[in-house]
Amino acid sequence: MIQNCVNYHTLFTSFNVERLEEVYMLYGNIFIILQLIRIYMGVKLSELAEYKNVDFSFFKNKKVGVDFSNMCYQFLSSIRSPDGTPLMNDKGDVTSHLVGITTRIPKLLSFGVKPVFVFDGEPPKLKTLERENRKKKKTEAEKKLKDAREREDLDAVLKYSKQTVRVTPEIIESSKKLLSAMGLPVIQSPSEADAQGAYLCREGKVYCVASSDFDNLLFGSPRMVSNLTLSEKRRMSSGVYVKNELKFYELVNVLKNLGISQEQLVMLGVLVGTDYNPGGVHGIGPKKALKIVKELETPEEVFEDADFDWEKIIEVFKTMKVDKKVSIEFGKPNPDSIYKLLADKFEFSEERVEKLINELEKQKDENSQRGLGEWG
Repeated sequence: MIQNCVNYHTLFTSFNVERLEEVYMLYGNIFIILQLIRIYMGVKLSELAEYKNVDFSFFKNKKVGVDFSNMCYQFLSSIRSPDGTPLMNDKGDVTSHLVGITTRIPKLLSFGVKPVFVFDGEPPKLKTLERENRKKKKTEAEKKLKDAREREDLDAVLKYSKQTVRVTPEIIESSKKLLSAMGLPVIQSPSEADAQGAYLCREGKVYCVASSDFDNLLFGSPRMVSNLTLSEKRRMSSGVYVKNELKFYELVNVLKNLGISQEQLVMLGVLVGTDYNPGGVHGIGPKKALKIVKELETPEEVFEDADFDWEKIIEVFKTMKVDKKVSIEFGKPNPDSIYKLLADKFEFSEERVEKLINELEKQKDENSQRGLGEWG
């Protein structure tokens, strides 16, 4: 019999990082989550892009621009109750994202990573079709989820529940408040977070961006790391735990390995499909697209058979609006604000909140001793 609910206070009020890893294994397969992220987010270039494996210490004392939507999707997909619903407090407020933030981010800080969280703004009009497609897929998944629950098919429940994830304005607002209270920078992009993060990286304001969305490279981010905000370990079907790989991409090496320019990379992305032209050109996958952009000299030749306005899409990657006056500042954790938000509003236990505050204070003291200021 599928359990209909999870006792929030029993499982999550005394959370630690190790417990979070257990929950990841219990409530969601990380491999499935990563596949869903690739399906729903950005251009599909993972099989072509060269990367190297690094560990968390690689980013010690480095500012990393974290794509909040990408991270939040991971948390909402994986941190769920056995019946597939997100974690909630007694009032019905979703708390999965806050559980993720309060467990994974302190862990990153313990490695000396300095995360800068970049939030999406108003999406370009060209993204309308993709948003409609995603909405349609979620609606279909909700129907299948209902059927799976009626059949008491636990595997199907977990599968389809992850496809119904919605990042609501309430989730965004509570995340911003918590991250700010933790003393961490929150950057509001005027449009796409991918473009804003890429700009910050090009300008040297952050070392790299953290995301699973390859649109970051199309926007010209010099460096990108994937899987940074996932659990350190994941469980294989055999029951064996393996280390989660951090994949570090450097744009200059990606272009060199593929033998193309940045302009050709954008064309390649448009051929296989981006958020602005879902599906790309019918029948063209990444390898075929690479062959095309290397053999044909002009965009007009490359997109001769395209049935969409490829010029507007390419222009989006060149002219996406970003905030060029953004200031990145790390502050002190605010225990009162953290307590009011987590304990008073979202019903986290006092013990759990105190543990978080103590971890943040410890990281602040260690950074100060290293002569790094408050956080950065």
